[in-house]
Amino acid sequence: MAFVKNLFLGCIFVSASWPASGHYIEQMSKNMGEIVSSLEQQRRASSLPGLTKSFSFASYFASHMVLQKAPKRATIWGYAANIGERIIIKVSERGIYTTKVYLDLLYNYGVWKLKLPAESSAGPFTITAISSEKTITLTDVMFGDVWVCSGQSNMQFTMIQGFNASEEIADAGNYPDIRLFTVGDLISPHPIPDLQDIWQQWAVADKSSVGGKPWRYFSAVCWLFGKTLYKKLGYPIGLIDTTWGGTPVEAWSSTDALAMCGLDKETDEVKDFSDHQLGFDPVTGFGGPSASSVLWNGMVFPLLNMTIYGAIWYQGESNEGKNIHKYNCTFPSMIDDWRQKFHNASDGETDPVFPFGFVQLAAYRPDSIDPGFPEIRWHQTADYGYVPNPRMKNVFMSVAMDLPDFASPYGSIHPRDKQDVVARLAISGMSVAYNQQEEVTQGPLPAHIQEGPTNLTLMYTEKIKYNNLVGFEVLCTVNDSSITFWTPTPILSALPTSITLYSLVCGEGQTILGLRYSWRESPCALKTCTVYSADNPLLPGPPFLVYHKMTGVAGSVHVIDWNTPTTIH
Repeated sequence: MAFVKNLFLGCIFVSASWPASGHYIEQMSKNMGEIVSSLEQQRRASSLPGLTKSFSFASYFASHMVLQKAPKRATIWGYAANIGERIIIKVSERGIYTTKVYLDLLYNYGVWKLKLPAESSAGPFTITAISSEKTITLTDVMFGDVWVCSGQSNMQFTMIQGFNASEEIADAGNYPDIRLFTVGDLISPHPIPDLQDIWQQWAVADKSSVGGKPWRYFSAVCWLFGKTLYKKLGYPIGLIDTTWGGTPVEAWSSTDALAMCGLDKETDEVKDFSDHQLGFDPVTGFGGPSASSVLWNGMVFPLLNMTIYGAIWYQGESNEGKNIHKYNCTFPSMIDDWRQKFHNASDGETDPVFPFGFVQLAAYRPDSIDPGFPEIRWHQTADYGYVPNPRMKNVFMSVAMDLPDFASPYGSIHPRDKQDVVARLAISGMSVAYNQQEEVTQGPLPAHIQEGPTNLTLMYTEKIKYNNLVGFEVLCTVNDSSITFWTPTPILSALPTSITLYSLVCGEGQTILGLRYSWRESPCALKTCTVYSADNPLLPGPPFLVYHKMTGVAGSVHVIDWNTPTTIH
């Protein structure tokens, strides 16, 4: 489904350098109904408090912010009362540009918008906007890479709550070119054009901006990821935290994205917003709105005009009990939809396949045999077991199943070790997002299985490090019947590129139909799962699932097809 190229329909900037095309205006007019589908929704949108404004920048344009650097072009926009008035924009040491105020046809107020020339210098810059109403100014504006950080409580989890909090917070002042912004929690039944709540306006990284109150600001994963990027890249990083604990992927997805997975919004309408607003427990991080699209509408859609470089995501716990076996569709569809809508709303400046990283679910309860978390982990990869893959291109991830924190005061579902999570995310992220290839960027997966008289040997294409003799299971069938069961199988031996498993665990007359690894909610103690990369022991082999009927003939070799998804059954 096509999406409007600008957030505000009918709002085109006009300048001497970059005139708007007739086709552009025509396309926006054709798509007017695609954002809000009913006159009632339009009426409610136009009556929202604070939307009709005098001359100002939009809510998330402020001093100390980071705009996306070259080769992309950043857009600035705001409000004005006088339709048709020419607005003058001055960028220090760069030039003077003009644009006009247009009546936004959907929300019924004046808007101005300007796409700046691509900027390679970091800054700082001063941006001044002048109208007949007044002059407004942004100071200390930097140009760098802008990343959006989103998801539920493990992304919302703040730096002050994590391990080494004091050291990290004290160190924050050494990174003044990292700038932080935190979106306030807000649900909406329809997309709104601008943020209605901001918890933290753009701020220079220091002990106050990084070390805010628990669950408020600043996201530990977001901060540590941005800090790692800055140390590797050496130029400004802008971080936008838009998170809400206890929320499913459906709440962060547009109706377009959910429709791709057969989920009908009409069956999941919000009936009482107050119940959802009060659902979050600030102590435990549990509870949040679950209705379809309400956080997309209120906490993502308003950001679409901004040109961004990429996004990272930590979510999935709340989908253990909501559409769990749709997650292999809803999550990749959400990524696709965010990419396309950011691209369209930024007039093509945000990459249509911008890099998207995520954290695979960490451990939770120590002895649980509930299959929910392992299944979500698998679905997070669209059932491939790794990323990037044919379905999820330009995507990277951090495997976190071996980082339990059963003593966490915030509940074991909220492990405090975010440093290792981010170290892994950054390794794969630098490869995918910046093409800075390290020797090893993700943990090992086996390439094929070789049958022996009493064993199965998993062959790897890279060197592995193994820690113990457990973690693998085989799927047994009883006399070729429909009765199947999983049973553990021990490791007999391991070599630098292979692991040999005992295969006679199914019993006489039973056949092995499949193999899986680390298929537990909490598969191991801290950093002691079975398989890791030998070249980079920080990287664990991810959990995997393979269905392949063994022949019982020694010497038979079965190639594992990692280019085809494996559906859980």
